Order: sequence, then structure tokens, then C-alpha cells
Amino acid sequence: MSFPSDGMTRFTTLSRRLPRAMSRGLRHALLVLCAAAPAAALLPDAAAAEFRLCNRTQSRIGIALGYKDGDIWTTEGWWNVSANSCETLLRGELSARFYYLYAVDYDQGGEWAGKAYMCTREKEFTIKAADDCLARGFDRTGFFEVDTKEQKAWTVQLTESNQTKPAQANVPPPPPPPPRPR
Repeated sequence: MSFPSDGMTRFTTLSRRLPRAMSRGLRHALLVLCAAAPAAALLPDAAAAEFRLCNRTQSRIGIALGYKDGDIWTTEGWWNVSANSCETLLRGELSARFYYLYAVDYDQGGEWAGKAYMCTREKEFTIKAADDCLARGFDRTGFFEVDTKEQKAWTVQLTESNQTKPAQANVPPPPPPPPRPR
């Protein structure tokens, strides 16, 4: 079905197709909403606020996030973020100044960690409270602090240069070759 390009003709044509039982005002409101929906979908959401993480490495990474939810510390994980891509971790205006992140490099090894210890586990999780992790059956993991400076939206960029590589194993050097016979 095609409609004329003139908006008023379009309105008139559509309004004839709606049930006659609807009041004229209700039909008009419905048509305005239907006409506005496609246009609204094309416009960027100027009020969008969120906490995003961008993986600026060549590896896949796993992310765990810690934050204060009211009076309770909460940790969540794992977001899997592909190489050179971004992921929204929290939607809506940020309610705290400080958030905490822990990330692990799945492909090259290494991590982004800190000294703020919170609870995690190997599989997907949401954990309330950050104390007694081991006694409660969780892992105790060091998160690094992100200061959002009380902004309503924030993006963290993880790069190889701010990553801690795994420690090399202390392997003794091979013994010297035996002396050559003369």
C-alpha cells in the first residue's frame, strides 16, 4: 500500500481506515503517534546516559563491574567484549561517582585489576555485598576504581598499555652444554 507524500492527505487516508467506533480525537492521537514513531527512531537520544566500556585491544575480554546499589555493594559479571568494540554495562544516568572494574584478556592473558577487593565467580553472577567473599564461596578479586567525576554518562577505554601482563614463570635457565672433547 502506498500513500501520497502530502502529510494531510496521508492523515485523511489513514483516518478513514481506522474503526469508526473510535472517537475522532482518539483516532487523531493514534495517527500522530504512528507518524511520530518512525521519526523518533531516527533521532539520537540526547538524554541517553550510561556506563560504557570500550575494548581497544586485539583480544576478547571479560568484564566484571562493582558499584554501590543504595547502601549495598554489588558486583556483576561477565560481559564479553570483542576486540575493538564497546559495550554498555549500565543504562540510565549514573547514580554514583565511583565504579569499579576488573577485566581479563581471554586471548593474550593479562588483566586490568586494582586494590579494591570485591566478590566474583567464574560464571555469570550478581553478588550483593563485597565482604567475606571466600567464606561465602566466591573469589576475592581486585578491581580498579573509575572516577566518573559525577557525570551522568561515562566511557572507559581499555588498552594493552594499561593492562598488567601475567607474570612469567620462574624457570631456571637451561644448563650449559657439556664441554667439547678435544
